[in-house]
Amino acid sequence: MNLQTIADDIVRELQPRLGEGKVADYIPELAKVDPNQFGIAIATVDGKTYHAGDAETHFSIQSISKVFMLTLALGKVGEAIWKRVGREPSGSSFNSIVQLEHEHGIPRNPFINAGAIVVTDIVLAGHAPREAIGEFLRFMHFIANDETLSIDEKVAQSEQRTGFRNFALANFMRGFRNIHHPVDHVLGVYFHQCALMMNCVQLAHAGLYLANHGTNPLTGFSVVSPRRARRINAMMLTCGHYDGSGDFAFRVGLPGKSGVGGGILAVAPGKASMAVWSPGLDATGNPALGSVALEMLAARTGWSVFAG
Repeated sequence: MNLQTIADDIVRELQPRLGEGKVADYIPELAKVDPNQFGIAIATVDGKTYHAGDAETHFSIQSISKVFMLTLALGKVGEAIWKRVGREPSGSSFNSIVQLEHEHGIPRNPFINAGAIVVTDIVLAGHAPREAIGEFLRFMHFIANDETLSIDEKVAQSEQRTGFRNFALANFMRGFRNIHHPVDHVLGVYFHQCALMMNCVQLAHAGLYLANHGTNPLTGFSVVSPRRARRINAMMLTCGHYDGSGDFAFRVGLPGKSGVGGGILAVAPGKASMAVWSPGLDATGNPALGSVALEMLAARTGWSVFAG
């Protein structure tokens, strides 16, 4: 199986479809991104990397950061995290407030916005906001084996100015005592984690610990235990694409986490970490061409977790 040929073929076959979907124009800085771009990178557990298209163009990872913050939070408080956030698919949009009313301020899972804000609140414990942002950035340098990663302040400030629904979610949960720090502090960290800039190659490298039983094969360093890696992958499979998670599992069959910046991180356990990027989003807020590309990749490699 020639992974470079597969990546090249996917880019060539999707070329006529560049620009499909709609960029996340409710975040002013993301509205400026050229939608006619697509990149793909595949990092295997034996340390090889294959990429094609715009795989070295940086983009805002947005909600993909929720996977990495969940990893940090689990390292801090372990299984106690599940007292404050659930593990079930939401069936609702990523920024819905409806379920919080019925479930007394406990978000359904850590990958919808409300759940991710709780996770950020956990990571913030004992830190000033800037310290927590610094801890997140150092962690990303560590798992991606790349100290050039940085946060785009313009994107973070753009989200800060327009993130009214996130402020509503956070204040609502603070009313239920499920947010422990000042809301502006928590969301300051949250908006900065979402504004991390990465390209497909860097993102695929960062996800390798989830493909390799908790250890990054590029460095040999353990990030999490094999058991915890399996559980994070399970959350990505069932909840990583909001109310499109079932469809993504049906068509692609891999753990994955999307972001409204157009990226998707996907994991083939025991085999590879993959990243795709194309800015246009579908009706559920998931990257339109990225999902198609991963469906093609899973079919051509046989890497679906449901493969016989």
